[in-house]
Amino acid sequence: MRRVAKLSAACIASAALAMTATACGSTSSDNDSPSSSGDGKGVKIGLAFDVGGRGDRSFNDSAARGADQAKKEFGGGIKELTAKTSDTEADREQRLSDLAEAGYNPVVGVGYAYAASMAKVAAKYPKTSFGIVDSVVDAKNVDSINFTEEQGSYLAGVAAALKTKSKHVGFVGGVDVPLIKKFEAGYVQGVKDTNSKIKVDTQYLSHGSDTSGFASPDKGKEAAQGMLDNGADVIYTAAGSSGNGAIEAVSGKKGAWAIGVDSDQYNIPGLAKYKQSILTSMVKNVDVGVYDFIKSVHDGKPLTGTNSYSLAKDGVKLATSGGFIGDIQAKLDAAKKKIVDGSIKVKTTP
Repeated sequence: MRRVAKLSAACIASAALAMTATACGSTSSDNDSPSSSGDGKGVKIGLAFDVGGRGDRSFNDSAARGADQAKKEFGGGIKELTAKTSDTEADREQRLSDLAEAGYNPVVGVGYAYAASMAKVAAKYPKTSFGIVDSVVDAKNVDSINFTEEQGSYLAGVAAALKTKSKHVGFVGGVDVPLIKKFEAGYVQGVKDTNSKIKVDTQYLSHGSDTSGFASPDKGKEAAQGMLDNGADVIYTAAGSSGNGAIEAVSGKKGAWAIGVDSDQYNIPGLAKYKQSILTSMVKNVDVGVYDFIKSVHDGKPLTGTNSYSLAKDGVKLATSGGFIGDIQAKLDAAKKKIVDGSIKVKTTP
């Protein structure tokens, strides 16, 4: 029987990880992190990033923070390889195999796109511990790190509904896939449960195997601008680095708000000039999940099965940086309580 791992105590203890500063850099295809040269001690961490890589100011950077924290605590090194939008399944399999073959352990696949390739590679390297974010791989040496994105997005929808003045909001998704549909579903439900008369525009930047929607700030900016021009004044974007473009567009319209994703984007240095337009962010503590997994390997008790980081356990939450949601915090807390106690069932599909 497959073991389902409980959320480790390290998650709670390390929740502060989500607020640490992120690194900002290029989105090159294959690279070592600035601190990747290990000294033969500690833990050798292999990171296979999704498109955008370290420096996306969102999803990948959150994973990077978790690995950086583990390296700081345990020593060792980090090797980073980054997906390209043109990747085939063979490319992803090769990337994971290269890390395992080079002795990196654990190896973390950052993103659902690594699921099929990880299932194959994990079988080839049974002594290596693998972790995957945002998918489930049923193998005895894989930790599946998952989040209830729909729950956090519901709260983002409540915030949007309470802050919109035009009674018109928007959602921009990176790629039209089940994972991002969870963000949309929760957000729209949160908006409509708060005020059913509010209009919600939705748009995806790419579809299916085309992952360019996660790494195209120009597309994000264009989509958000279109919604703003159409009357929306609060826009939530779940699209990796493409969201940076959406935030830029929103900052150009007086009275409009952007809702960030994955990282607390108000506190991202590369977005500092736009932070007064970032209402909140739906923080997804990928850093905590990655850190917990690496720590478990370091401690000699690798997590396996499925780790679910829920709203109840602060796996997802709304950031309060900037103080812009302070006036509606009581209503947000009430909505959170209803989700946690089961009074509100949040949909995972629109």
